[in-house]
Amino acid sequence: MDRRKELREQYKQFKPDMGIFIIRSKSSNKCYIESTKDLKSKVNSTKFKLEFGNHPKKELQKEWKSYGEKNFIIEILEKLKYDKNESKTDYTEDLALLKMIWAEKLLQKGIKVYKN
Repeated sequence: MDRRKELREQYKQFKPDMGIFIIRSKSSNKCYIESTKDLKSKVNSTKFKLEFGNHPKKELQKEWKSYGEKNFIIEILEKLKYDKNESKTDYTEDLALLKMIWAEKLLQKGIKVYKN
């Protein structure tokens, strides 16, 4: 029983990586940019939606269907670190700001973002 309690406590202490990732098309050099509190889960979820044809970005979905996964690069652009004092629990604004910064950086490099 102590082992279950220990595992439960470890789970509560677990903090997933949060940050910004992109899915970039090799053929059109466009990208989908996303901020998230759980990078691994969001990347997997996004790939799942694309594979089954129900991603909300229609232009991205159409290109994914036409060219397949091999035409895309999934890249984590930046991980956001947790505050050391652990008093902060909501990183929504930080992630939104980080996403805007990266969208601007990508545009400066000539990489366009998918529209709806």
